[in-house]
Amino acid sequence: QVQLVESGGGLVQAGGSLRLSCAASGFTFSNNGMGWFRQAPGKEREFVAAVERSGAWTSYADSVKGRFTISRDNGKSTVYLQMNALKPEDTAVYYCAVAAGSRTYTLEYQYNYWGPGTQVTVSS
Repeated sequence: QVQLVESGGGLVQAGGSLRLSCAASGFTFSNNGMGWFRQAPGKEREFVAAVERSGAWTSYADSVKGRFTISRDNGKSTVYLQMNALKPEDTAVYYCAVAAGSRTYTLEYQYNYWGPGTQVTVSS
């Protein structure tokens, strides 16, 4: 069965950096697009970034563009989210997800499987 395990979350000061990882198993990783979403307390889950199957094409939410970078290593079945210049408003639980298709997607219904999430807290 599909398994996704996120890691790398934690507490960081504003302006700092974190790198999230999501190790995937149970499917042919290189066939599917991957995405990161986040959910802050009291808010709906929102799109953060996506990468298509080869890693050549990416998509970002406007709120993180220029600060976050999504990448993937198909040999390791892992997707990453490098987060720089973090702000308190980036505080959320971050989820990685497997897309139903091979391209970049921004909507939740376009993703079939979700990890349990990892907490990111940015202090001011």
